Amino acid sequence: MRAPWSRREIAALIGVLALGILLRVVLLPTEGFRGDMDQFVGWVHQIATSGLGELYDLTPAGAVAFGPVMGYVWAVLAAIDPGFQAAKDASAVDTRILMKLPASIADVGMALLIGYALRARPQWAVAGAALILLHPAVIDVSSWWGQYESIYMLSALAATILAINGRNRWAAAMIAVSLLTKPQALPLLLPFAAWFWATGGWRGLAQATAVGAAVIVVLWLPFIAADGPTNYIANLGQYQGDIFAFLSLRAWNVWWLVQEAAAGGRFITDSVPFLGPITLRHVGYAIVGLLELVLAIAVLRDPRPRTLILALAASVLVAFSFLTTMHERYAFGALVFLAMLIPELRFRWLSVGFGVVFTTNLLAAIPPTREIGALLPIAGALGVAGSFAMLAITVATLRELPRGTAGHAAP
Repeated sequence: MRAPWSRREIAALIGVLALGILLRVVLLPTEGFRGDMDQFVGWVHQIATSGLGELYDLTPAGAVAFGPVMGYVWAVLAAIDPGFQAAKDASAVDTRILMKLPASIADVGMALLIGYALRARPQWAVAGAALILLHPAVIDVSSWWGQYESIYMLSALAATILAINGRNRWAAAMIAVSLLTKPQALPLLLPFAAWFWATGGWRGLAQATAVGAAVIVVLWLPFIAADGPTNYIANLGQYQGDIFAFLSLRAWNVWWLVQEAAAGGRFITDSVPFLGPITLRHVGYAIVGLLELVLAIAVLRDPRPRTLILALAASVLVAFSFLTTMHERYAFGALVFLAMLIPELRFRWLSVGFGVVFTTNLLAAIPPTREIGALLPIAGALGVAGSFAMLAITVATLRELPRGTAGHAAP
């Protein structure tokens, strides 16, 4: 039964939105992490000077590792500011503001979607929106750093809400958009596939697959003439197999523990065979593949909204904890999915614990100030404790899958 919204709750939601937007306005002009920001500006410059379709025709040094949806976002920025035809870095304040704006807008969109998902319980709807807009990790990633995790998660969150409301084909379209925004959406595919099958049978899965495939084809159309899809796949292979071919790229997970024990936190390549042709990367694939299958089976056996949301959160955490080449921010999706489950007491505690560890990992990996960097060293005891904590949170999330809701209604 849906509770009515009081004036106080409406005012609280408006206040959360206003404060969240204000914080982002303050941070948008900041330098952020200039290495990534400069590279992103270079990609917008490529669109501004050569056209959208040529985005994936860059040299290997500047190869684009984002899907075509980000190309459309950057094309809008290039259309808004003709200065991108000359700008090749993020030295100008106006340029930095524009580059960070899409992710900050996506933050607001996610907060509103969380509020909508929890609208039957107004107090939790406000709390969920606040958890997104005011969370230090979300603010750090989007408005200081200028990364685009919020954009792929906005469409993934929309897909989740559509699915649990019986709109599977629209959900399939949105998860396709998420996948073609950033490849970090890949772990979400199997839980969604299990949901489509569990709620619609094999025909439902086939229809969802057809819709998703059609959306993918349409999104790639402007890039096909310049071999965009082929170049994009090659770019991803280059990043994973060469540039970022390490056990852990400052992500506190099982492989960070290996790097810490074997090399004092220094990077170790993940592609050296240690058992015949088998590498540690293959071990990561095997562990994640097995656990993803467990998650899919859980959704098939219990196709409730709560199970899907929990499986999606667990899927992100499993990939983050056991795949190699993970960056520190790749657990971002778990924060968003856990926010949908905060009406349950145990998930409130799980969300708080995850938020502390994830935020600390972000700040230690790419500290906004020298003082924070000195206070939170990425390696050493803090990194070891953070890695064990993240693994414990992952296991705790997996253990929740067979459990009931303890009297709480699902979103």
